[in-house]
Amino acid sequence: MNPYRSQPKPIRMGVIGVGNMGQHHARVLSLLKDVELIGVADLSVDRGLDTASKHRVLFFEDYHELLPLVDAVCIAVPTRLHYDVGVTCLKAGVHVLIEKPIAATIAEAESLVNTAAECDRILQVGHIERFNPAFLELAKVLKHEDILAVEAHRMSPYSHRANDVSVVFDLMIHDIDLLLELVPEQVVRLSAHGNQVSDSGYLDYVTTTIGFDNGVIATLTASKITHRKQRRIVAHCKNSLTESDFLSHEILIHRQTTANYMTDYGQVLYRQDGLIEKVYTTNIEPLHAELEHFVSCVRGGQQPSVGGFQALQTLRLASLIEQTALDGKSQSCDLNVREVVAAGSSKNSSVVVEDW
Repeated sequence: MNPYRSQPKPIRMGVIGVGNMGQHHARVLSLLKDVELIGVADLSVDRGLDTASKHRVLFFEDYHELLPLVDAVCIAVPTRLHYDVGVTCLKAGVHVLIEKPIAATIAEAESLVNTAAECDRILQVGHIERFNPAFLELAKVLKHEDILAVEAHRMSPYSHRANDVSVVFDLMIHDIDLLLELVPEQVVRLSAHGNQVSDSGYLDYVTTTIGFDNGVIATLTASKITHRKQRRIVAHCKNSLTESDFLSHEILIHRQTTANYMTDYGQVLYRQDGLIEKVYTTNIEPLHAELEHFVSCVRGGQQPSVGGFQALQTLRLASLIEQTALDGKSQSCDLNVREVVAAGSSKNSSVVVEDW
């Protein structure tokens, strides 16, 4: 190797919004190789200055002043601001990683996707669980299985964090995204129910059952009011049961291997009912993997694994689930989650009430 060969210039990065999630973006970016964290922007001067001084970078109260200095940004502002901030950054020629959900409305999400394409900029959305080692290994395991049903539980104690959206868009949206990755089929029907407990004005507990056209049934439950934190997916397959815990990064595969061992007189001595396989995963921080992937896409020009198109699919299904839970009715729908970008929601989903 030629020691005098020039090294690639570091990707100049910025973070817009350094609240709960944005602070972690700044922390990880400051540690990444071939990345230079230029600065952070936040409307809170105290919070912004504190984060900037911690990482010895510039602070901007107005994020517009940051844009000429960077190649890419991470946007971690409230959901209602995703569209305005995201479009402004893309039109300034800056690559964007925006926290989930991609936008507050489907129309805004479509516009963000189209703007990224028009400006030839990378648009990645922060569905961080795609980079959880437990999910990455789960996806590998299920590639060789015949999935019959999927269960997902995502529970948290009540927090004032992310109280500007319902539990569907705060927590369940992660599992919606993972589900669509595991079961890339058309959604044909769903039911959903929910409860509001806090005074936020949004649903705090929602459970939904989703039917796909290949017969797979998925049940997702998300809660902001459960006293014990849970993050798990269980896949019922033809030949196995696979449990994945996203908190412990543990995967267990249960296989039926029933065998009877008998004496010469036909008496059963003992029975072996099943086998449990434990899949080992890495301990890499999902946010670290997510940001490394984003930087790689910016440098190499390839599209991210969780781009605007995938996030728009997830948002459409999340919106339908929330509306169904609010209406308290079961729905039969024709929602092709693979063809959702070009046309409006009215052209991609038709809903009628039915018992299911």
